[in-house]
Amino acid sequence: QVQVVESGGGLVQPGGSLRLSCAASGSIHLIAAMGWYRQAQGQQREFVASIAVGGPTNYASSVKGRFTISRTDANNTVNLQLQMNSLKPEDTAVYYCDALTISEIFWGQGTQVTVSS
Repeated sequence: QVQVVESGGGLVQPGGSLRLSCAASGSIHLIAAMGWYRQAQGQQREFVASIAVGGPTNYASSVKGRFTISRTDANNTVNLQLQMNSLKPEDTAVYYCDALTISEIFWGQGTQVTVSS
């Protein structure tokens, strides 16, 4: 089992920045990749960014050049960050962190990001 907890959401003005964090614990040796998804009100959950073991990253076209995903491992915990710059109102959503193993996907509870003036 892998436990995933997000933090760092909030309210920010258009053009501003926000940094999301995610901590994965438990059977972290099973994790093959981690990533971020988001779900706006009334919309389906969509992919934002991911990072695999060894470092390859992948971004949705809508966030490429504005968002940066990174990962650090320490003390039996995998820490994932999402640096979000030049935020737009359409980035408003609940952001979810996930940890992917060979057989299962573990999700966090989500953190709200609101971009509004």
